[in-house]
Amino acid sequence: MSAETLTIKTADGSFSAYARGRGPAIIVIQEIFGINQVMRDICDDLAASGYRAICPDLFWRIEPGIELTDKTDAEWKQAFDLFGKFDPDKGIEDIAATIAHAHGEGAAKVGAVGYCLGGLLAYLTACRTDCDASVGYYGVGIQDRIGEGGKITKPLLLHIAGKDQFVPPEAQKMILDGLKANPKVEMHLYPERDHAFARVGGAHFHREDAEMANNRTMAFLEKHLG
Repeated sequence: MSAETLTIKTADGSFSAYARGRGPAIIVIQEIFGINQVMRDICDDLAASGYRAICPDLFWRIEPGIELTDKTDAEWKQAFDLFGKFDPDKGIEDIAATIAHAHGEGAAKVGAVGYCLGGLLAYLTACRTDCDASVGYYGVGIQDRIGEGGKITKPLLLHIAGKDQFVPPEAQKMILDGLKANPKVEMHLYPERDHAFARVGGAHFHREDAEMANNRTMAFLEKHLG
C-alpha cells in the first residue's frame, strides 16, 4: 500500500497529512521536527501491522511542510523555535479534525500515538477528544496540564523516561501522582532512560527499552482498537 498525502480541512484552513495503510486508524503525532523520516517510518510500521496511520502536519499554522532531523545544531535551534511558537490548543483542534477525517474515511475506531511534543498532545487528545485510545512517549509539559486528567474517560498509555532531561523528577512525580487514581490511565517508567529513548537513530535510543515500550504500545492498541 503506497503512501498518500491527505488534505484535512478546518475552520482556520487546510493542512496536509502523511497516510499509509488500511484498518483501524492511528493518528501519529509528531515531535518538534515535523513530519520527517522518523515519523514516516512509524506510520509505515503501523501500516504493516494492519493499521491506517495518519500523521498530520501540526506546524502548518507556523510554516507548512517542516521536515527536520536531530543531527545538526541549526535544526535543533529551528525545532525549539517552532516549539516555542506552537499553540498546543490549536494543535488539539487539528488532531480532532484528523480524527474526524479518519472516521469520515470509514474508521470505526481511531487511536493516537505521540512522541515528545506529541506525547503532550497524546495526553491532551485523551483529555479533550473522542479518541478511542491514546499513547504518549516522554511527553513534555504534561505536568502543567495535569488538572485536565480528570476528563480522561478512554484508555491512555504513557511511557515516562526516568532521566528525561526535559521532564525533571518533580514533574514526573506530578504526572504519576496526578493520574494514578484514574483507572483508564496506564503508565510505565523507564528509570535509566533519557528523552527520546525510542527514537531510532537518536542520541539516546535504547533498543531494549524501546522494544519494550513499543511492544506495550502495540498490545494496548490491539486491545482497544482491534
